[in-house]
Amino acid sequence: MTDTASADTSGAVTGGVRTVLRLEGLALFIGMTLLYYIWDGDWWVYALLFFVPDLSFAAYLGGPRTGAFVYNAAHSYLAPMAIMTTGFATAAPLTLSIAMIWLAHIGFDRALGYGLKYAAGFGFTHMGRIGKPSN
Repeated sequence: MTDTASADTSGAVTGGVRTVLRLEGLALFIGMTLLYYIWDGDWWVYALLFFVPDLSFAAYLGGPRTGAFVYNAAHSYLAPMAIMTTGFATAAPLTLSIAMIWLAHIGFDRALGYGLKYAAGFGFTHMGRIGKPSN
């Protein structure tokens, strides 16, 4: 995770690769949302939990390096995939629901162009610069 919190933003993707990553995000969002629907999940739970990963924004109060680290931990596939695997292994519906919603959120963010953050600031992501550049 510390490499993704680097201040160097030269690794941001552009062009067709950026488009492919955004389309992959859209596919993940749609796929997890459809799976949640097929799973017959409660939509109030989906609505309640969908933006929970964005609470990681609060870590930016501790500075850009801390913010990037916590945001990236909440927006990488690692934790929700581990939770989903655990949910399948233990046949735990709530655990699976949380994983599906979390992955749907990550896909939604990627589809909108929000990527993992660099320590240079919130607007510097692996998918390119977001927001207005400061003057």
